[in-house]
Amino acid sequence: MGHRHYNGLKTAALFGFMWAVLLGLGWILGGGTPKFLLFFTALGLVMTFVSYWNSDKIAIRSMRAVPVSEAEQPAMYRIVRELSTKAKQPMPRLYVSPTMAPNAFATGRNPEHAAVCCTAGILQMLDERELRGVLGHELQHVYNRDILTSSIAAAIAGVITSLAQFALFFGGGDRRDGGNPIAGLLLLLLAPLAATMIQLGISRTREYDADEDGATLTGDPLALASALRKLEAGTQARPLPRDQKLENVSHLMIASPFKAGGAARLFATHPPMADRIARLEGMAQQQGGITRY
Repeated sequence: MGHRHYNGLKTAALFGFMWAVLLGLGWILGGGTPKFLLFFTALGLVMTFVSYWNSDKIAIRSMRAVPVSEAEQPAMYRIVRELSTKAKQPMPRLYVSPTMAPNAFATGRNPEHAAVCCTAGILQMLDERELRGVLGHELQHVYNRDILTSSIAAAIAGVITSLAQFALFFGGGDRRDGGNPIAGLLLLLLAPLAATMIQLGISRTREYDADEDGATLTGDPLALASALRKLEAGTQARPLPRDQKLENVSHLMIASPFKAGGAARLFATHPPMADRIARLEGMAQQQGGITRY
């Protein structure tokens, strides 16, 4: 539970930094800014509510996923029913995306309105024990309310970006207070980048938590570690195309679905696979398990 406690504090700290950036923008802009700050914040909250409320529909549609019956996917149903019962949570709706790019994701505003989706590629790639590890990870995203967390982070980042763009377009705000205009301009330029990096940091932290909590739910950290090892190779061999709709939901997936390299790693929504696997193997050692699947 040590990592989980640390990750919770890290998420709270990152949100604190994000709010500090937003308030810093308000201070730099000065003068009549509060009304604009309130306007963009209200707009961001409305957009957050709409995207959060419809998160399952948006993600499912983006991946062209279709609902599946128990007869079509008995292993998925058996595993999810077992883990949901163990967690004392309702059974989510199950979907399969036809793409051969191996991945999985969970979405929905709460456990009562959740959906879990696997791609055809991941169902073909993993054995049942590894699939159980992946599904445990995805269910924990729902139970930890990570969809809400990521929606709020995206909303604040969007408000910061919109406010900075508005200020730059209209000349950078009121400087009658004698503030440093160069410092103000730098903040306006760097604030959106800072907000994006903080948002990505929150996303990566939530992935670590879902790994640990999912492995605790299944009682089998090495199964998830083995699945992640296969997914690392599989997503590079069969990446998803760089489509905007897919990029908007990529943070939900258990592995980054795009081919990574160079500067793209800096803006990754997921932590390095090697780190995730090492943490899971460390959990197995603490539980008295072996270090390989």
